[in-house]
Amino acid sequence: MKTKELTLTGIMAALIALCAWLTIPTTVPFTMQTFAIFLAVGLLGGRLGSLAVGVYLLLGAVGLPVFSGFQGGVGAFAGVTGGYLIGFLLMALVMWLGERLFGAGTAVFLLSGIAALAVCYCFGTVWFLLLYTSTKGPISLWTVLWSCVIPFLIPDGIKLALALLLRQRLRNALKL
Repeated sequence: MKTKELTLTGIMAALIALCAWLTIPTTVPFTMQTFAIFLAVGLLGGRLGSLAVGVYLLLGAVGLPVFSGFQGGVGAFAGVTGGYLIGFLLMALVMWLGERLFGAGTAVFLLSGIAALAVCYCFGTVWFLLLYTSTKGPISLWTVLWSCVIPFLIPDGIKLALALLLRQRLRNALKL
């Protein structure tokens, strides 16, 4: 790995952490992490973007307070919202797959970003439903969707669009 790639990967992992700290607390906290993930994959490509997400998750797993609410540790993955953390890595991998199969164009970025969000929502929602049911009692899928997915659809779409705009400008400025 070249020094520039290593540096940019570290910067993107740090950006994801910073965006996790911009939190509006709800059942599933509203953060800017998805924006940072979109931007990381958009700027660095699928391989390095996925690596940046992996580094971010590893930093949190070893206890650094990089998750929303300044949390860290393996326990964050064991909670009801832990599936969304794992879903972040799945997001990056889905976008990488889209890039590998169809190229790195704007349309591919948008469509793979939408697919990536769907995968994150599905994985995180199933995780939330299973853990909530096993610890606190039954809850309907509809209730979980209203708490964990529906409020995030428009904001996450805006984050994807913002990442697309910044991606185009920053790629030119950074000569990526």
